[in-house]
Amino acid sequence: MPFGESGADFAQEGRAVTAPTAGQRLAVAVDAPQHSGLDRPLDYLSEQALAPGTLVRVPFGKREVLGVVWDTGADAPAESMALRGIVEHFGALPPLPAAWRSLVEFAAGYYQRGVGELALAVLPAALRDLDAAALERRLKRLRKKIAPPAAPAPAEQASLRPLTEAQSAALDALRAQAAAEPPGVSLLHGVTGSGKTEVYLREAQRVLDGGRQALVLVPEINLTPQLEARFAERFPNRRIVSLHSGLTPAQRLAHWLQALLGEADLVLGTRMAVFAPLPRLGLIVVDEEHDASYKQQDGARYSARDLAVLRGRLERAPVILGSATPSLETWHNALPIADGGAGRYRRLVLAGRVGGGGLPRVRLLDMNQVPREQQRASALAPALMQAIAERIARGEQSLLLLNRRGYSPVLHCLDCSWKSGCPHCSAWRVFHKGDRTLRCHHCGFTERVPRACPDCGNADIQPLGRGTERLEEQLAQALPGARVARLDADTTRHAGALAAGLARVHAGEVDVLVGTQMVAKGHDFRRVTLVAAVQPDAALFSSDFRAPERLFALLLQAAGRAGRDAAHAAASEMWVQTWHPQHALFAALDRHDSEAYAHSQLAERRQAGLPPYAHLALLRADARTQEAARAWLDAAAALGSEAAAAAGVVLYPSVPTPMQRVADVERAQLLIECAARPPLQRFLAGWLPQLQGLKTPRVMRWAIDVDPLAI
Repeated sequence: MPFGESGADFAQEGRAVTAPTAGQRLAVAVDAPQHSGLDRPLDYLSEQALAPGTLVRVPFGKREVLGVVWDTGADAPAESMALRGIVEHFGALPPLPAAWRSLVEFAAGYYQRGVGELALAVLPAALRDLDAAALERRLKRLRKKIAPPAAPAPAEQASLRPLTEAQSAALDALRAQAAAEPPGVSLLHGVTGSGKTEVYLREAQRVLDGGRQALVLVPEINLTPQLEARFAERFPNRRIVSLHSGLTPAQRLAHWLQALLGEADLVLGTRMAVFAPLPRLGLIVVDEEHDASYKQQDGARYSARDLAVLRGRLERAPVILGSATPSLETWHNALPIADGGAGRYRRLVLAGRVGGGGLPRVRLLDMNQVPREQQRASALAPALMQAIAERIARGEQSLLLLNRRGYSPVLHCLDCSWKSGCPHCSAWRVFHKGDRTLRCHHCGFTERVPRACPDCGNADIQPLGRGTERLEEQLAQALPGARVARLDADTTRHAGALAAGLARVHAGEVDVLVGTQMVAKGHDFRRVTLVAAVQPDAALFSSDFRAPERLFALLLQAAGRAGRDAAHAAASEMWVQTWHPQHALFAALDRHDSEAYAHSQLAERRQAGLPPYAHLALLRADARTQEAARAWLDAAAALGSEAAAAAGVVLYPSVPTPMQRVADVERAQLLIECAARPPLQRFLAGWLPQLQGLKTPRVMRWAIDVDPLAI
């Protein structure tokens, strides 16, 4: 299990639940100010018995706020205490389930946040603005709007695509696992195109036919509609709702209410959906479990994948983690103890593609052999351009991956070397040719492109480097008549733009698709036979130890977009333009060997003492000056140095973050390391109250990030 022994102990022991009687105090979780020290539920007076999990409105300072009645033990008589009374309770709603409260309680403790802060953060924001009467009216309208679903019929096996032998074996293993006690966690390790989604659908069918609910997590919003359509097609008589940040507040509240009331059979969403209250939960699926999007990057920095594993244990529900490129932590958990792993998960393998099609051939294009003048003229080598032209002539599609949007990462002056830096961030402003702007992708600061160099007045300022916008332009010029399209954050800002762009690709109206990582994973492009990675080398030598792992996953996922139709599989190719063709990462990519790459990376991690063989946390501080941020971190380290030494915890010196300044705020961090998770958690829990008492006159904010993804 990702949390080690502590997660299992919490799930097994739980908390004693005692419903308060009239005249006794209630423990209520409210969203108290961060670092106020009010990180536990507060006491209020109730005139009637309210079960734990009941939503209430309570006075907090001069305001009335939303709260959740929390589990309590033996209470002192309310008459002996000067308590404020609750304002009202939301009697139209059932209490939030005990397993939901246990999940929140554990996540708050593990990620060092307040219980009320996390509990209220994962509830729909629209609830905060409603009183009990308004919510009751909203529920009445919702019940009228929801038509009773038709009686669900068992899936007609004759209408379903026959399963492969590997899919059948995986389903047999999953059903045996579901019958075990506890059901446990399975890693569904399948190459791209191997039919993992069909396995999800069959398992969901089994759970729904048994009267239970299913929760399916996806890493990104743009993958949700596609998967939702697959589930809706398979289960036309089931109620499916989505939960993600792309919904309006009213939509999110309506979907959340359907989940809590048991009206939704299946909930599909991004990381926030791991907290969806489901009274009949019977299955949890985490698709593309390796994706970094499952880690929250602000507020309570939780990992939805790890919490999904814990939730499965709490609710006795099987958990499926699916990926073609499992994260190293998941891989380690799925390795048997005899092979040096943790032996916590069961690994199920889908080694071949559905239909018998082969994986695309990988071609490494050594950019050292491409003449300089050709490199300057185009982002693509002549051989790759010729391969794309051949695909167009055959009526096939190509996909080009360049994980950098805009026209050029920077503008520069040929005379004085001025560059388009952001005055508010430690970053360059990106040149966007479409609207002739220089735009910072970190703080949003935007200006029109200057007519001349701001420093020396030279009119000859040039773009340096290439983004997707420039690559699209060069392809249109080099391939006259070709239908070139681009999908990135700039072209998909408006509602419906992404769906419309993908529909054009699926309909065959695009010959060459240029995009960032949003087009590299999860999409079933049937006509794509060539995928090319244009500039992947930067991650090979990053200071972030996880960067190569992420690059390998991205390239292997991108390669999987080619040859998904078995009729075209033999001709499918993955081209990689690289200056380092001998790198071990590309050798593993050439063989499509994620297993060998994972083993080599785990060996390096073990030797270096990095996760999953060590456990990390980061203490981050933001201030107006770098000196103030680091001085606060140094003072924090001094407060905890004695306890850290006793616990076997290492506190490293404070350093600036890789992106040192964002929006005129200087950022620094302090790395915390320990060989085992329990002593690290005990140290953090004891250190946090000391940090809350540490004066912060020059520090704007600080936070602890447990299990950080990037250091």
